[in-house]
Amino acid sequence: MKQEVRVIISGGGTGGHIFPAISIANAIKAKRPEAKILFVGAEGRMEMQRVPDAGYEIKGLPICGFDRKNLFKNISVLYKIWKSQRLAKRIIKDFKPMVAVGVGGYASGPTLNKCAAMGIPCLIQEQNSYAGVTNKLLAKKAEKICVAYEGMEQFFPADKIILTGNPVRESVLNTKESREESIKAFGLDPNKKTILFVGGSLGARTINESILQHLDLIEKGEVQVIWQTGKYYSETIAKALKATGKEYPMLKVQDFISDMGRAYDAADLVISRSGASSISEFCLIGKPVILVPSPNVAEDHQTKNTMALVNKDAALYVKDADAPDILLALAIKTVKDSDKLKSLSENILKLGLKDSASIIADEVIKLATNKQ
Repeated sequence: MKQEVRVIISGGGTGGHIFPAISIANAIKAKRPEAKILFVGAEGRMEMQRVPDAGYEIKGLPICGFDRKNLFKNISVLYKIWKSQRLAKRIIKDFKPMVAVGVGGYASGPTLNKCAAMGIPCLIQEQNSYAGVTNKLLAKKAEKICVAYEGMEQFFPADKIILTGNPVRESVLNTKESREESIKAFGLDPNKKTILFVGGSLGARTINESILQHLDLIEKGEVQVIWQTGKYYSETIAKALKATGKEYPMLKVQDFISDMGRAYDAADLVISRSGASSISEFCLIGKPVILVPSPNVAEDHQTKNTMALVNKDAALYVKDADAPDILLALAIKTVKDSDKLKSLSENILKLGLKDSASIIADEVIKLATNKQ
């Protein structure tokens, strides 16, 4: 009988960190059903809800990022880091992991630092084409570094790097509905071209403004739109649409789309931010996309993710500042151009790396059993 594998997975903050982490956990359980997996996240962040929803236990650390605008506030941040390190050490001693996995985000720093100091082998997974600060700091202590893009030797020791791609949500890859069924599920017409606007689970103000300021183009454009506004913006947008005094049957507005696989199936073209997980999903399903990278992320890594595709004619790019003026018109023009959609789909499909979660899970189990 195989000995029980015990794994800590740490990180989060955004869906781009959380979904890969859950996919890795699921792959480990598929290979070693007896495995015990504990997540460590940051208190008050998305992972504290999403991880239990996926069926895993999670412990929270009181960690947060530095405030670059108000340096005085960082006194409390330093205290939270110290407190998080002490709490991480206690969690590790109680759980006794054989291996630790860091997926980026605040919590992975203290957790993996303590694991490495206690002789527990560590693996980090970097989703972006430009490495995050936490992962760059952890790289020296990690045994393996799983990446999604070529050329990551500029950030990490080459002998530790494994090109695996990013794990993505199984629900996106394993949809069973046809395009027609998916479109009808949204109450739309299968005979019309469909554009999906999505700004991540929290929404994207610029993408939302791009639609709200040009509703006349949707009315005239003979296309239909699925619009995920994000929970932060849903109430404001609902009021703005009501204030027009018009009905928009070609516009399906939701604050959050739980079945993103169905939404992707329904869409002929997707408008999205350039988070690493989203890009990996587009590559694996071959979905034509216009990317609008967020300017509000560390090291502008979303623009770097975008250009990795644009340079291979695998996506279109609109700068965030330009989006309110040109994005919707470009989207309508592109979705009506069948040749362009076909070309984008073929080129992005070439960039997909399959079975990422399974490959990473193999490396995690290997480190655990070697330690044993």
